Amino acid sequence: MPFYVKGEKIYHYLNAFGLTPWMCLHLFYIMILYLYTWMMGHGYADAALPACGALFDHLSWVIIVSEVVMLPVFLYWFYVVVCGKTTLPRWMAAGNVLVFYCILYVIKSILPDTAFRLGFTNGLMSESMIFFFILIWILGSKTAEK
Repeated sequence: MPFYVKGEKIYHYLNAFGLTPWMCLHLFYIMILYLYTWMMGHGYADAALPACGALFDHLSWVIIVSEVVMLPVFLYWFYVVVCGKTTLPRWMAAGNVLVFYCILYVIKSILPDTAFRLGFTNGLMSESMIFFFILIWILGSKTAEK
């Protein structure tokens, strides 16, 4: 493990616990996309959008529940970094996924209401993770050079 975490078992359990809703959330979106594609390809084009909208409306609670269940691992990661319980510098706590998420959420709020904004909004957590991993990669590269 490149960045040791004191109490790493807690972090591992939180990650395992947090991955389940992550998978459920992705399954939720994939179900809608699959239903739409299947209906469009099998002669139900007129009903595809209303059916997918109804499925989304009926199961949209999955989004909130998934995000709440995923939250502890990100909060714990912030805690261990800011308290110096990792080999990462404490300032890296500012590079937490939730910090990137908040920044991107503000950016999303000022974007015009377009298809790009919808796609950007649906990917906020994934985009935040990308920025987090890039930050870790850059820091790891600089540490390896020393």
